[in-house]
Amino acid sequence: MNVPEAYYQFIIDYAPYLYVIPGSGPDLTWGKAALAAAFAIDFFYEAYYDSQFAGNQTEIYNKVVSLADWLLTQQNTNPAKEAYGGFTSTETSTSYYAVDASRVIPALIRAYKLTGTAGYLDAAKLAGATFLYNMQHPPTPTVHDKYYGGFARAVDINDAWLPEMDIENLYAIIGLELLAYYDPPNQTKYQNMMSDLVGFLRSGFEDLWLEYRPPPSGDGQWHRVGINENEIYDDPFAYALLGLYNYEGWSLTVQNINNFINAITASAQYPAYNPSVCWAGYIDVVSRFPASDYYDAVTAGILWKIRKNHDKSSLEFSMKIIDKHQDEFMFWGVKFDDYSYEENKQSTATVAWLSLLYLNYEDPITRFTQILWSKGENVILYAIREAADQVSYGEAVDIKAIVSPSRIEEVIVEPGYIIKDYLTIHVFAPIMHHDKIRRKGIDYETIDIQEFAFQGDILYRKAVCRRLLGA
Repeated sequence: MNVPEAYYQFIIDYAPYLYVIPGSGPDLTWGKAALAAAFAIDFFYEAYYDSQFAGNQTEIYNKVVSLADWLLTQQNTNPAKEAYGGFTSTETSTSYYAVDASRVIPALIRAYKLTGTAGYLDAAKLAGATFLYNMQHPPTPTVHDKYYGGFARAVDINDAWLPEMDIENLYAIIGLELLAYYDPPNQTKYQNMMSDLVGFLRSGFEDLWLEYRPPPSGDGQWHRVGINENEIYDDPFAYALLGLYNYEGWSLTVQNINNFINAITASAQYPAYNPSVCWAGYIDVVSRFPASDYYDAVTAGILWKIRKNHDKSSLEFSMKIIDKHQDEFMFWGVKFDDYSYEENKQSTATVAWLSLLYLNYEDPITRFTQILWSKGENVILYAIREAADQVSYGEAVDIKAIVSPSRIEEVIVEPGYIIKDYLTIHVFAPIMHHDKIRRKGIDYETIDIQEFAFQGDILYRKAVCRRLLGA
C-alpha cells in the first residue's frame, strides 16, 4: 500500500505543528510540539529508504534535519535545573514531561543514523542517561517517599514536580533499548532503568490503571479517570503496549491487555463501535463498553506492528476502512457511525502514525486467507450503525467468505424470519453481532459469532446469519 500523497505532503508542510485547522492552517493555540516532530521523523526515516519516495529523498533529508534541529531548541541544557536534558511539550510550555523525552529519543537517534549529526545522538543520550534517569530517581522525600522505578510525570522550569507515574512511559523502552546500543558506556544503566520501569509499572498496567500517585502528595494508589474511575484513555495503553512488546515480545502481559481491550466491542449506546478499526478515545474497562462516540485514530497506527504479527484480521479491516476514508482519518477523533470528525483539527501525530501503517502494510497471508481466496465467494459487509427503532447500517465493505446453508435444527428460530433461510459463513474479517451480510443480492443478519484462535491469534470467525425481511 502506498502512503497517500496527501499524508506525505501534510507532514512535509505542517510538522512540527501539533494540529491543523482545515482552511485556516496550523492551530497556533497549541503551536509546535515535540511529539509531532518526533513521530514525523519516525515516518520520514522509514520513508527515506522506501521505493515509493525514491524521488523525495533530498526533501525528506532536509525535513528531518529541520525537525531534529527544532527539537534541540526545546531541550533544557541548563545543568543547574532538574529538567536538564528534557524537552518541553510545546514551544510555549515550561514543563518537561517524561513521555515527551520517551518519544523524542528514538526520533533523534534515527535522525543521527540518517544524517550522521553527532549532536542528535548527544541530545538523545542526555535525555536518557540524565533526564529520564532523574525522573526515575527524583529527589526524596519531597517528590516520592521512596524509590519506585516508574518515571515521575514531569518537572517544570522552576523545579516543581508532577510526581504521578504513568503506564504510558513504558513507551520509553523503545528509546532506552536504542540508547543501550548507541551509548555502550551507559548500557548497564539503561538496562537497569528498563528493568525497574517494567518491574513497577507492570502490575498497574495489567490491572488496567493509568497512573500511580505516590506519597507524600498522593494516596499511594493506582487511578483511572471517569465516573468511579472506570475509564481509561486508549492511546496511553497503545503506546505502553508497543513499548512492552518491543521489550518482551508477545508476552502474557501484552496478550492479555491487547485481547482484553479488543474484546470490548459495541454497546447499546454505541452499536457502531468496532475495536478492529481502532480503539475508542475513552473505554470503560469495568463495564466493558466504549465510553465515547469516537475512535482515537492514532491507535490504528500505533498498533500496526502488534496487529501485523498477532491480529492480522484487525490489521486488514482497519486498513480497508482507513483507505476508504483517508481524509477523515487525518483528524485526531473520528466518529464511530459516519467517520466524521470529533473536532475540526487534523493531527500531525495521527497522520504520521497512519503513514507508518501504510508503509508497513501487507495483505495478511495465512492458511485460512489462502483458502478464502481460492474457495471463498465475495459478499458485502454492512456494519451496524444504529440499533434503535429503525436499524441502520454503514457503508459497504467487500469481504470474502466460505458460505454454506444451515440446517433448521442448528439455529434458534425466531418469529418474523424465514425459517429455512439461514447461512453459516466462515470469514477472516472482524464481523460483529447484528451486522448485515449481503450475498447474491439477499441480506442476512449475523446472530451468532464464534472466534477460532491458535496460540492467541484469531484464525477465522464462524457466524450464523438469518435472512432479513424487507431489508
